[in-house]
Amino acid sequence: MSKKLLRRLAILFAFVLLISVAVVYFTFDIRALSYLSMFESSCILLALGSLAIGLFFDGLRLITLADITNERLSLRQVGNVVLSNYFLALVTPGASGGAIAQIMFMRKAGVPVAKAIVVVLVRTIMSIFFLIFLVPVVLHVDSSIGGWMSPTVITAVSCIFVMLPVVAYALMRTRYPEKWLYICTNKASYTTRRNCFIWYHEFKNAFWIMGQHPLKMLRAFLESGLSLLFIYGTVPAFFTGLNFDFDLAQVMGRMILLNLVLYFSPTPGGSGIAEAGFVVLFSRILPEGLEGIMAVLWRFTAEYLPFLLGAFVTLRAFGYDIFNHTLSKESKQK
Repeated sequence: MSKKLLRRLAILFAFVLLISVAVVYFTFDIRALSYLSMFESSCILLALGSLAIGLFFDGLRLITLADITNERLSLRQVGNVVLSNYFLALVTPGASGGAIAQIMFMRKAGVPVAKAIVVVLVRTIMSIFFLIFLVPVVLHVDSSIGGWMSPTVITAVSCIFVMLPVVAYALMRTRYPEKWLYICTNKASYTTRRNCFIWYHEFKNAFWIMGQHPLKMLRAFLESGLSLLFIYGTVPAFFTGLNFDFDLAQVMGRMILLNLVLYFSPTPGGSGIAEAGFVVLFSRILPEGLEGIMAVLWRFTAEYLPFLLGAFVTLRAFGYDIFNHTLSKESKQK
């Protein structure tokens, strides 16, 4: 096994274990044992089923986006792309390796690199925009989060969130973003400036493709939303097994807010931030002492289980020297 891969996996395992133990230790309460003793194990199957459906819709979204670029992927190839994202996203800073892994598998399937980059970028944009669109709904529904704001402020914030994608698309059709980028990177190094413009043009190209196929993009957007909601649905599935009353809309709303933040997390796969955010958001919803255990259970089911599956398909396809493949792909993009 590659020493570099082994070292990263060891660091990741130690980091995840340390965070998990710390979260459970600092939040556990002896009264939580009474709820755990009544936990219905059948809800584990419910959570796994919800995760499987979420991954299924994620795969459908990939098929739809590939079809927009006139490319075809088999079910096996789709599964490899979806799962590989979980693996390299967790073992690279800022989850940067997830996108590279998807491009590598799409390239292996015969998809040109330029098209693969667009598909991967659009997938990410769709997920973020779907969550942004739901933020206003969460603020209106969850009074404990939006209650400290007046209805006027909530309405204004909601309009801003809804208009962000529209404004972004309109700006992409002008030269203003490029001029602003030129000014902002004026004092940066040549390499940094060049990479910024490459990223901008890829982003702009993705927006252009989105505008050329509105119906297929709407379908992909809905598949993206269903994928996210079912993956987040693992949390209320576990809550059901604890036999206590909770508001499903409130739980899903807080999962939406938490995962929107995780898209911009600097840690691999959002590790640490995800658990801390979960404890903060659900400490008043869950019975005392259970928030840490549920946070770890959620992360294992929705993140670490797909990570293990992704590790299997990725290492089988590219071998244990995966990081050399990754760095090679990254250098070709620059």
